[in-house]
Amino acid sequence: MDLRQLNAVIAIAEHGSFSAAADALATVQSNVSTHVKKLERELGTVLVDRSSGELTEAGQLVVDRARRVIGELDAITSDVTALSQEVVGTVRLGAIGTAARWIVPLLLDIVPNRHPLLHLVFVEATALGLDAQLALGQVDLAVLTLPASGTEVRTIPLFEEELGLVVPRGHALDTGQPVDPAILPELPLMLPLPGSAYRNELDAVARAAGVALRPRAEMDSLRLIATLTFEGCGFSILPAGALPSFLSDAWVLVPVLGLQPRLVGIAQRRRGMPGAPVRAVLDILSEVVLDESRTPSGVRSVVATPPAAPVARSGAPAPERVSREGAAPAT
Repeated sequence: MDLRQLNAVIAIAEHGSFSAAADALATVQSNVSTHVKKLERELGTVLVDRSSGELTEAGQLVVDRARRVIGELDAITSDVTALSQEVVGTVRLGAIGTAARWIVPLLLDIVPNRHPLLHLVFVEATALGLDAQLALGQVDLAVLTLPASGTEVRTIPLFEEELGLVVPRGHALDTGQPVDPAILPELPLMLPLPGSAYRNELDAVARAAGVALRPRAEMDSLRLIATLTFEGCGFSILPAGALPSFLSDAWVLVPVLGLQPRLVGIAQRRRGMPGAPVRAVLDILSEVVLDESRTPSGVRSVVATPPAAPVARSGAPAPERVSREGAAPAT
């Protein structure tokens, strides 16, 4: 078993065929086929269904492990380089849409200046989707709502953010006082899909007020709900981070009685030590949520202490600077 064989199977998984994998690896199809055959012979099983180009169950297991192996090997190079040089490498950061909206611009502003050789890849997905991508090694870090559901991840809280009803400024509900959830059924609400953690919380608040929510439409993306709200398609209950500062003169987030803030944190794979690039991004994430001038109104840091010196030129992993107090355990 060697890296060429593992990379060949990963490429087939990501690109869908032997020929596309060969193009991605800058080689010929016969080389990819040879690598896969050798790996299949060693493992004693078929990894790729030749008729469809899809992975078999065994092939998917190999790809999941291979991604972790490749990630650990990349981390060796990054860590050794960071002993005496800049942090070098790629970090794939996943984030829920409402957090990505304001976190990604901050990272794009800070990272190139502090670590010019650090390459960032951003992935937007739901919290459930990010759990799965972390476990499979498709992302290195994920910013998501806590508690996380994945068994292969460990989490650290970053910030709390208020939830509220988004209404135009000057609307009858824009009084500076919290909204009684009993009036929510009277509004044309756009809501998350039933069964999601966010929707369950909204339904629980409505039940406590003796009413049931009647959505105008239901969607699987808070980002889409926010966009349609600002287009005037209806009302919605959103986290504070979903309201851009440039719209704050036109829209306001009104608290809803009984609706508690949500906790957002950073998740990593439970196994393996994060390399220097990942530690650098963790440091910067902690830094930005501590700075109230950079965070949206209604977002409060739960980071315990300021981050220490940058990871660059330091060979040892940075000490964890984020409090675990109050964090839900990974299940």
